[in-house]
Amino acid sequence: MCYTRLVESGGARRGRLTLAHGTVETPIFMPVGTVGAVKSLTPEDLKTIGASIILGNTYHLYLRPGMEVIEAFGGLHKFIGWDRPLLTDSGGFQIFSLGQLNKLDETGAHFQSHLDGSKIVLTPELAVKIQETIGSDIHMVLDECTPYPATRQQAETSMQRSMRWAARCRRAKTRPELCQFGIVQGGVYPDLRQASARALMDIGFEGYAIGGLSVGETKHEMADMTAASTEVLPKDKPRYLMGVGTPLDLVEGVNLGVDMFDCVMPTRNGRNGSLFTSEGRVNIKNQRYRFDAGPLDPACRCYTCQTFSRAYLRHLFIAGELTCLRLFTIHNLTYYLDLMARVRTAIEADNFASLLSAERDLWRSSVNEAKSSVES
Repeated sequence: MCYTRLVESGGARRGRLTLAHGTVETPIFMPVGTVGAVKSLTPEDLKTIGASIILGNTYHLYLRPGMEVIEAFGGLHKFIGWDRPLLTDSGGFQIFSLGQLNKLDETGAHFQSHLDGSKIVLTPELAVKIQETIGSDIHMVLDECTPYPATRQQAETSMQRSMRWAARCRRAKTRPELCQFGIVQGGVYPDLRQASARALMDIGFEGYAIGGLSVGETKHEMADMTAASTEVLPKDKPRYLMGVGTPLDLVEGVNLGVDMFDCVMPTRNGRNGSLFTSEGRVNIKNQRYRFDAGPLDPACRCYTCQTFSRAYLRHLFIAGELTCLRLFTIHNLTYYLDLMARVRTAIEADNFASLLSAERDLWRSSVNEAKSSVES
């Protein structure tokens, strides 16, 4: 992998990742395709809206369809018909989410399958083997997602285990053409975050992720922990803020020196009729859109906005028509991808501060809902 830092604007970085399956311009948002598909979209849909890299999940793919199937197809790219870069999470967060169904020790994560209750031990070595079988351009080390809240002692113990697991993952790596990212942990304690970052740098990875955030902490804490991490992470390697977040979260993350983001928010919110637009958030269920002939977002290039009215989209959603799930997902992901494109352009023009200010104004007031064109 090659990461090239092209230009900076304040703390924001404009870069380029060269990976086994193609080039990714950063900052970038990665649509989440947990089980090998972004819900309701085809690979061609993703290319049309401009996705250059998508995310899959080791935990879910290991359980179903299973490694023997993916290996028989020569990797996940061929299995799902996607020829662009792919990133996989190790499954640590999903195991953390199982609660009572999991137990962690030095060996790894002991858990019961949510599908059939079978008992599985996911070790750092197995996590690497699975992801190398998948063939993801970027794969993550196995880590322990520190719960929130956690005492300092709990956070430190958890972080230190994650660092030992990270070292084991690095030793287990066998495919030099694939990239492996370490994951910074440490709860909401800045010194632990920085100790974690330095420990990972000592091991040496192609890139570094910031994990264990967006799990219940405040926005202020999330920003502080991100800043503490990027302050010490190497400038010549990509930084990835995992599982984050809202449009404003992304722009704030870029301001703190982050290059890569993923989140289920645009796809999940879309399926629930909550849509991101240049005028704020739209709840398409709202009665105000019943006779609204305007597009969902007049500033948006996506198929949904170029083709259908808000009134028709509301009708589809109220009627439970499956078509709207695809249309809303196309729109929300286009919004996120175009936001990142605007961010990249602003950094190149050394005008990122203006974009950041405008996004803060929009989204901090955007508990408000975008106005209906009928009313405006």
